[in-house]
This record gives sequence, C-alpha cells and structure tokens, in this order.
Amino acid sequence: MSALLLLRHARRRALAITLAAGIPVAFALALLAWRVGTWDAATVAFTVALLLVAGLAMWRARRLDTRWLIARLNEHPRFEDSADLLFTKAEALNPLQQRQQQHIEQRLRHAPPDLRQPWPWKLLLLSSAIALLIVTGTVLWPRSSMERSTVANTAGTTSSNRTDAPALRATRLQVTPPAYTGQAASAGEKLDVRAVQGSRLQWQLQFAPQPQSAWLQFHDGRRLPLQRDGEHWRASEALQRPGLYRIVTEPALAAPGRAYRLEVIADRPPQVKVLEPAQTLNQAAPNQRHWQLRFEATDDFGINPNATLDITTAKGSGENIAFQQQQLTLAGSGPATARRFAYSANLAALGVGPGDELVVRLTVRDNRTPQPQEARSASLILRLPSLQDVQTSELEGAIKKVMPAYFRSQRQIIIDAEALQKQRRTLDADTFTKRADAIGVDQRILRLRYGQFLGEEAEGGAKAPPTGDMPTSDAPTADAHDDTHDDAHAHDDGHDHGDGKPSEGAPVFGSSSDVLSEYGHTHDHAEAATLLDPQTRAILKAALDQMWQSEGHLRQGHPDLALPYAYKALGFIKQVQQAERIYLARVGSALPPIDMTRRMSGKRDGLGNRGLQLATRPPGDNTVVDAWTALSTADGKVDLDALSRWLDAHPTAWPDPLDVIAAIDDVRQQPDCQPCRMRLRDQLWPALQRPLGPAARRNAADATGRRYLDALTAPQEPAR
Repeated sequence: MSALLLLRHARRRALAITLAAGIPVAFALALLAWRVGTWDAATVAFTVALLLVAGLAMWRARRLDTRWLIARLNEHPRFEDSADLLFTKAEALNPLQQRQQQHIEQRLRHAPPDLRQPWPWKLLLLSSAIALLIVTGTVLWPRSSMERSTVANTAGTTSSNRTDAPALRATRLQVTPPAYTGQAASAGEKLDVRAVQGSRLQWQLQFAPQPQSAWLQFHDGRRLPLQRDGEHWRASEALQRPGLYRIVTEPALAAPGRAYRLEVIADRPPQVKVLEPAQTLNQAAPNQRHWQLRFEATDDFGINPNATLDITTAKGSGENIAFQQQQLTLAGSGPATARRFAYSANLAALGVGPGDELVVRLTVRDNRTPQPQEARSASLILRLPSLQDVQTSELEGAIKKVMPAYFRSQRQIIIDAEALQKQRRTLDADTFTKRADAIGVDQRILRLRYGQFLGEEAEGGAKAPPTGDMPTSDAPTADAHDDTHDDAHAHDDGHDHGDGKPSEGAPVFGSSSDVLSEYGHTHDHAEAATLLDPQTRAILKAALDQMWQSEGHLRQGHPDLALPYAYKALGFIKQVQQAERIYLARVGSALPPIDMTRRMSGKRDGLGNRGLQLATRPPGDNTVVDAWTALSTADGKVDLDALSRWLDAHPTAWPDPLDVIAAIDDVRQQPDCQPCRMRLRDQLWPALQRPLGPAARRNAADATGRRYLDALTAPQEPAR
C-alpha cells in the first residue's frame, strides 16, 4: 500500500465523521423551519445547513496533507524518521538515501499502519441527541402559534375553521405602460406595483370558494369593484397617484391580506442645454452675417422631433424701440432621449442691422400624451454694434493700445517691483537696472499725480530768460532736468506756457512780479491747495515722501530697498481714500408747543399707546401635531381620516408618503396595536412644524454706541 493511499483513507474517514455528526442536525433544523414557516423556508434551511456541514467536512479533510502523513508515519519506529524520503524523487537522493527509501517502501507495503481517525462515538451520540431534541421541540410546538404564522406568510392559503369563508388562491397583475414610453407590458403574481404614471393596471384574482362580491379598497376610502368572469375576478384602472389598497370580499376573507403598494414613477419634464454660444449675452463682430445656434434636449422617455425657435428682434434706440417676433420649426437629430437642434441665423434675412438686438429661445416638448410637457432654453441675446462702434473699430489697427503710465497705481508698482526682484538672478545687471529705472519712472509719475492735490507744480524743463544779454554758458537749457521727457504732459494748469514767445507787454528784466508771472504760478505752494482738510493733506504729504524714497531706490536699481517705502505709501493712500468728512447742521430741537389748557386735567385723548406689544402669531394647521400628541398615549383618539386628507394635500411633507400611508392603514386595521401607533408617531415626526424662534435680540452696542448711551444716562452739570 502506498503512502498516498493511506492519506486518501484518512481523508475519507474525516469526511464521514463530519457528515455523520452534521446531517441529523440539518434535518432537524429543516423540520423546525417547516413547522414554523413554510415548505420553502424548510427547503432553504436544509440547503443552507447541508452546505455548512459539507464545507466543514471539506475543511477538515484538507487539513490532512503530506506534512500530516509524514509526521504520523514517523511516529512508528520501523520507519526510522525517514518517511519524508517517500515523497522525494530518487534522482535527487544520494546512494545511501536511495537505499533507505527502498527499505521504507518495502516496510510500508508489508505492514501498512492504520492512520484513520477512530469513530468518535461520544460526539456522534451528542449530535444525535441535539437533533432529537430539536425534533421533539418541533413536534410539541404550539399549534395556534404555528397556524397564525403560516396564515400570515401564505396569505390565506391554509384552511380555516370557517368552511364558507373565501380564500385568495391565485393572483395576476398586468402593467401596461403608456405607449409613448416605449416600454413593454409586464405581468406577474406580485400585487405591489411601481410603474410610470398613466400605466394601465389589470387585476385578475381567483377565490375559493367564490365570494358574493369583491372589490379593491384604497387607503383614501375609494373602491374599485371586481367583476366576475367565470372563475376569475377582474378589474382595471389607470395609475395616477401613489397609494395603498387591500383585497376585500363579501363575506370577508378567511385571512385578511396585507396592504399592497402603488408607487408612481413621474414623467420628468425635458431639459434643454445650450451648446453654442457659450454665453447668454453675445456681442456681434463687425460685418458678422450669421449666428450659429446649437441646443441639446434630453428626456427620460423621448423628445418630440420638432422644436419651436422663438426669434425676437429689437430695433431702434431710446424710447423709439420696435419689436418683431417670429417662430421657426426646427427638426432634431440623434436618439429620441437626447436630440440636438441647430440653426444658423442669417442676420440680413432677419432684418437686423447696426445697433439692433436679436433674442432667441428654443421650446421643446416631450412625447407624453395626452398633454406633453414643455421646456424652454435660456434667452440668447446677440447685440450688433452701432455705426459709431463700427467706425471706431476700423481705427483700432492704427491705435496703439497701451495703458498710459500716468494711470499706474501704487499697488501695480509694488507688484512690478516684486516680480523684478524674483527675476534678479536670471537677468544681467544692465537689464535689471533698466527695468528698475522704468518702474522708478512710473513711481515718479504717480508721485506727481498725487502731488497736484497738494498744489505742487509738475516737474518740467526750465525756460531761458527772455533777454538775450545773458551769456549762453549761464543760460539754463532744456536739459537742466533729466526727467523732462517723462511727464511733460503731466501738468496743465490753464496758464499760457506757449512756445516761448513773449506776450503783450514784454516783461521788464529784474521785476519780481513779471518774473513770477512768467516763470512761476501761485499754486506752486502746498498751502495754496484748499481741496483737502489739514489732516488728509498731512497723510497725503507723508505718502508723497514715501514715494520719493521708493523712486530714489528704484532709479538706482535697488527694488528690494524701495519696496518698504512703496508699501508705506500704499498704506497712506488707502487712508486718504477712506477719509471722509461729515457735516452736521446745527439746528435746535423743534418740539410741539405744550397745550397748557390740558395740564392737570387727566385727559388722554389723542395719546398713543407707548407699550410695546408683539404681534400674535397666526394660527397654524395642527392636524399633524394633534395626531402626534394623541399617539403618545395608548387610549388617545386619532382622527385618521383628517390625517389622510392632510397627507393628500401635502404630498411633499415626507420623503416617502407611502410609508406614512402604510402606518395609518396599520393603525386603522389594529387600533389597539401599540407598536403600530408608535411606528405612525415616528413617521409623523418629519412633518411637525418647527417652533418659531424668539424675537431676535438687538446687536450689542459698539464702543461709540456705549459712549452715546453713557452720555444719555450721565448726570448733567447745571448750566453756569
């Protein structure tokens, strides 16, 4: 006998032991499931139990592997701890090991050991006892409890003590969706429905024995009679709104069935998306002749292949504007659930010209019958440029679009300086200095701009004296200041700086008045600027000082040293921008004159009520609150009809209204069921009106307000 055969026998014994111990318990559990539930439940329980037993048996058998076999063989002295040689190829062994392998194989064939596990009789007896105990408990299970459980699960398929009470034997429900959805009809035994709104429901029921009459009772009190057709009872209705219904017969069913759900899938309206243009308001380019429009419409059950494009043209300007409307029919392309519509508007054919506006909007419809749903896109506007705009645009090619340095801001100067500082390592010294000098020029121009508010003169080139007797070597030239070319346009004070020609009445050389009128201005002094108050003027002057320092470092090629001064200048400028002056008129109080005739008379005619009264809250609907309160007690009376009407009027008060309807139906069927009342009470919680909050408190007074209040309550000093 080979070693592998011994291993196979050991595995079979392990499988047999596990199955012998587990199968009786599996049979007992299946019997219990059949007794408590149904035959299907017993089948499922037995199958699951057998799978568990088989899995356990396979696991125990697979644990017996080659290592286990070698260890068990080495326990016998005659194998001399060489059982591992039985599983090694002879080519991989030396001559001595090969000889030992032959001896071990010969001994194994002559006297093979029994490695099978002995039968665990105690375990098998314990397993049988457990199975017998379960079977005994199943047989002695109370008959009444079993019958109630069986009736509840089989919906009246078992026999009843009343032989004349009908029972529901067979059910069939066919659901036919509306034709426009393109969905096929379905049928089955389930009486719960979830279908598209407008679907046709057809019930076919079979009773035994036959009742006198039967109908479908809905949760809102409505009845749908069942018509007898031979052995079947039939009814048909269109599904319009969700609800619950029960099957009711006369005489009553032997076992009243549960409530069945009707869930409605609403047909969503179509959605329109504008693909082109990307913006709602568009500006037409000069000489534009066409305007491309593209839309995409989606719907869950399909879009009508034709859509309507509304076009409105607005002509004229001011109050003289004329409107013209027209409609076009567009044919869509693509699948029914996602159609695309395109249109190229010919501006000339539509009669729009310069200065006019064109407004378009697409209207689509879905395939719902009898009343389709509509959806409109956003209004797209195209504005055509006026003749003046067209003429200006023709000159754009000859105009250099450069932002004047005069309008540079202090923040922009800081940004440019920081950017230049980051590029310091990548630029050579000359380029870096030139760029820093350019930023310094911008700083100087900005300083001169703010300096005008203080009455400072714009820096410019000096003029030569009007007399020709002065030596040319001493005459100031146009290059007396190195920054003349930077801001020669930065000052225009309304004086005649002319072209150097003398005006009428030539000035007399040496006259101070003539020199002042020729070379200076009265607003050259800071004290002459009366536009700002002293405090604001001081802040602005501090900002100019910081700009001066920033300019100096930038002109020398040191933006890192200029940035602190630039930041300080920006801070001062912000203070100037935020400064404001408040003027209060000094007027006395104008109180109404006191009527001395009413003094000490006690008359209160014409006096208003100074008491602060809060407005009363309007009375709310307490239907849900009253029901929720009444359900908290076991004997509280609940108006379920009023609650159902409130639910029909407010279908969006709950995430799933059918759950609330089912809870109401349970309480209606079993008024004394306390768990049913608590379940309905929990369902009503989301619809309870939240209590209104108290009146909002006034904000606490700030520092200024506290000083004002303290001044009102402070004792006043007697007038001197």
